[in-house]
Amino acid sequence: MAVKPKLVVFDLDYTLWPFWIDSHYDAPFTKISKTNVKDCHGKQVPFYTDVPKILQKLKTDGIKIGVASRTSSTIEAKELIKCFEWDKYFDYVQIFPGAKTTHFNNIRRDSGIDYQDMIFFDDEHRNIRDVSKLGVTSFFVPQGVQNEVIRCGFENHKNGVKHNI
Repeated sequence: MAVKPKLVVFDLDYTLWPFWIDSHYDAPFTKISKTNVKDCHGKQVPFYTDVPKILQKLKTDGIKIGVASRTSSTIEAKELIKCFEWDKYFDYVQIFPGAKTTHFNNIRRDSGIDYQDMIFFDDEHRNIRDVSKLGVTSFFVPQGVQNEVIRCGFENHKNGVKHNI
């Protein structure tokens, strides 16, 4: 296991943005700027403030980035990622209903990166438990991804702690 992870994977809903994509906002989305996106009703679509800088830092540091989301709103999630200009950061995108372990099996197959060299951030206990059983360092995110959450997740990874729940 590397001290620094080779791949960081994020859930979307209540991890990178503070809502469920399938129930809080309606597509199509309109990009006003990379920090201002509106849904079809003109409501501004938010994201957790630290997310863009976190993604940029991970990419600059040479760490691969992935998304693993169980949402049924696959098209909408991908559209919103593109509107926020985050698509340039994500090397692996797994967005479809089903088990997170399936997402991770696909990511491992596509990336060639071992589970023990990955970190996963998610807001649901069941996903943290399931993915940590694969050997992925899994970090529960109760209030969205922030710089401190990333720091703690990396610390857990370095110390071999598989989950924080």
